[in-house]
Order: sequence, then C-alpha cells, then structure tokens
Amino acid sequence: MAMIIADNAGAVREQLQAGGTVLVDYGASWCPPCRTLLPILEELNAEYGDDVRIIKVDCDELPELASEAGVMSMPTVIVYSGGQPVEKLVGLRPKSVYQGVLNKVAGAVRSNH
Repeated sequence: MAMIIADNAGAVREQLQAGGTVLVDYGASWCPPCRTLLPILEELNAEYGDDVRIIKVDCDELPELASEAGVMSMPTVIVYSGGQPVEKLVGLRPKSVYQGVLNKVAGAVRSNH
C-alpha cells in the first residue's frame, strides 16, 4: 500500500477507525527533521506493506488533527493500534526505533488473529 498523504481530517479518522496498525507522521514541509524522516517512512512503508498503514499529516494544512493528537513539536510520530494511540515518538529518531515500535505493535496485532 502506498503511503497516504492526508488532505483532510475525515480521511485520517477513517483510516484510524478501520483498525490495524497505523503510523501517523505529524510534520510540515518547512521542517528539516521532517524532510529527513520522509525517506525512512518510505522504506518502512516498503518493508511493512499491508501490515502497517503510514499516513503523513502536514500540521500547517490540518492543524485540528495535530491539536487532537497533542502535537507540540515536529516531527511527531504516533503509532495507533485498533484506532487507539499506543506509542508517541517526538523528534527525529533512527529508523531502528520506528521498526522496533512497529514490530512490537504490529506483532501484537498479528498474534491476536
């Protein structure tokens, strides 16, 4: 599945309510660490495929979503499972950190089926 670039809050809420594991990146186009994170997210998207949906939210375009998620600085990555936030990573982290969270969360989801 391709990475989703959010263009409206309703679509993001639908993705979260659909269940499964969803990684949402809250950032902005002018934010240098956010730009550094983009290729990492693209790699994760390729690696996890249909097991994890990855959504990019531009905080300048969708400030209500950023506010609902409690985003105070960028990038903020929140991993959701079953529509609920289970992990929040503030600031740029190494790819291995994101992989560890996704393995833990997506692995837990897979083992419940």
